Amino acid sequence: MSKIHPRVEEAVSTLDLNPVTRRRLLSGTGLASAALAAGALLSACSQQEDSPTEGAGNFPSTPKWKFTFVNHVTTNPFFTPTQYGMEDAATLLGIEKPQWTGSQNSIVAEMVNATNTAVSAKVDGIAIAVVDKDAFNGPVNQALDAGIPVVSYNADGARGDPGTNRLAYIGQGLYESGYALGQRALEQVESGEVVGFIATPGALNIQPRIDGAQQAFKDSGKAITFTAVATNADVTRGLSIIDAYAQGHQNLAGMLAVDAGSTSSVGQTVKKYDMRAKSLKVAGGFDLIPETLTGIQEGSLDYTIDQQPYLQGFLPVLALYMYKLSGGLIAPSETNTGLLFVTKDNVAPYQSTKTRYQGSATDQVLVPREGPIPHG
Repeated sequence: MSKIHPRVEEAVSTLDLNPVTRRRLLSGTGLASAALAAGALLSACSQQEDSPTEGAGNFPSTPKWKFTFVNHVTTNPFFTPTQYGMEDAATLLGIEKPQWTGSQNSIVAEMVNATNTAVSAKVDGIAIAVVDKDAFNGPVNQALDAGIPVVSYNADGARGDPGTNRLAYIGQGLYESGYALGQRALEQVESGEVVGFIATPGALNIQPRIDGAQQAFKDSGKAITFTAVATNADVTRGLSIIDAYAQGHQNLAGMLAVDAGSTSSVGQTVKKYDMRAKSLKVAGGFDLIPETLTGIQEGSLDYTIDQQPYLQGFLPVLALYMYKLSGGLIAPSETNTGLLFVTKDNVAPYQSTKTRYQGSATDQVLVPREGPIPHG
């Protein structure tokens, strides 16, 4: 073989190629002149863009599959780590960055349109937050009929009625997490009035939670009156509703919430009226926005529930990839992304650590951990 000109090697070295591909390019070109170095570079770049991606890890080469995520509140900061999760999984596997689409304001018709657009575009896989138990049945069937695998994430229709023929649900058990919210409150409340706030009643990403909490109080047999109260998707308006309710019910034994905005507003209201010094025994809710974490640290909130939104982006990409890779033999499996109570005892790392996994930073970092792991 002719000696490779240094300029050729230099051109090839600038490409993001694995060792095998680099050797193939150099051995196959037989280029000896600097004049052909640019041609080698352009050719290799073109192959990277147009040919199947080199296999990730020990996987075979695949097309650069394109997946689409359909979301109900596309700009909500809760889903920032979800988007990082799907991006990280796609990068790990060497496929296209998934499209993030849907509706900003939980308008189901917009989500259905986004799903239909993805089907028409013949994407390679779809993940949908199924916030309505009827509207997505037709679009999902069309996708499946077209050979496009579909999973749901974050929301999965009504309890016992997914409303679609999706292959699997990847997200928190919503009814179960609401039930756990109520059970935790029952450790501190024996009797009295407990209120549960919900931003958008009927929305199937949070309605099952309020249903679960209500059932937990009912099953306890204690002399507790549980009342569900609608707040608002607009956090400012929701805060005013919670504030007014607290003023009108000054003997509350418990204040709970099943969405991020209402939870932070409960904490602010408890602090504002020093409700801990009165009859209030427990206050808690969901998710990890900074105001909620501060409320836990200060004691205005007892706990919040982490549902790991990063995994709700990361795992659907893995599931769809494996389905495509295996020709459908490895089907997506039902996956509960977890239910972790964050309390004053374990809130500190959430406040001090900034990572993509909670959506509080953009950089890729290794988060060191020391000490024993709490027993489950």
